[in-house]
Amino acid sequence: MSARTNITDILCIGCQKGSTSWLHSVLSCHPDTHAFPNSKPVTSTNKEAHFWDWNHQRGVDWYRTLMTPPEPHLLTMDFTPEYAFLPDAKIAECKALNPTAKIIYILRDPTARAVSALRMHMLWRFGPDHDQPLQLDETFHELIAKARLDAHGSFVRNWSNWKRHYDDILVLNYEDFHNAREESVARVMDYLALDPARMTDAGRERFDGLMQRRVWESTPFAIDRAVLLFLHGYTWRTRDAVAGAFDMRFSESEQMLAG
Repeated sequence: MSARTNITDILCIGCQKGSTSWLHSVLSCHPDTHAFPNSKPVTSTNKEAHFWDWNHQRGVDWYRTLMTPPEPHLLTMDFTPEYAFLPDAKIAECKALNPTAKIIYILRDPTARAVSALRMHMLWRFGPDHDQPLQLDETFHELIAKARLDAHGSFVRNWSNWKRHYDDILVLNYEDFHNAREESVARVMDYLALDPARMTDAGRERFDGLMQRRVWESTPFAIDRAVLLFLHGYTWRTRDAVAGAFDMRFSESEQMLAG
């Protein structure tokens, strides 16, 4: 078996609640990619290895063993959103172990992303059948802290930290997976040098099914309008920073507020 340049070839660093799971599933349809086997509870899924945050103490050999594909040419994938806000020393170490890795960063309307993240934490706290509304009460700011809204939502700062080590980072708008899905996925495939024509019939069938699936989060839950207004104000600096750095605009929160 020939030596591999990287432990991980494709790193998606977020954002959390930015359809990283959907994109991972899409790329897993291609015969030239490899998703590592899930190792619960060490890894949460076959998507998030969490080596650079939860599992760093397990050592590089553990990570290499986890990520090693059955064939050396396969592109290994680690889609862990918490990597977005790694400290510089960890990113530098990542670069040393994965010098030619491709980095993908999906950005989502920061208000909508915050709502989705808070909803996820409420599901964890109260269970899937809870009827607790998201509202400005005594637990709201505690929920914000647990959800790490500032860290996950500091898109430009996170991108700048990674950019110091990786020149070629693909930055995507979450809304494009809803509004221009085929073009967005084609852009990802091109960035990764994956030829869609190489898909098997079974892979193409799974791929087509995922391309028809709704990406935009649509599960309703109770949320006070005061929360939306608060989060919209809380995240305005992120929207301005993203517009300045990437000329990227979002519309999801405007639709939420209009609704």
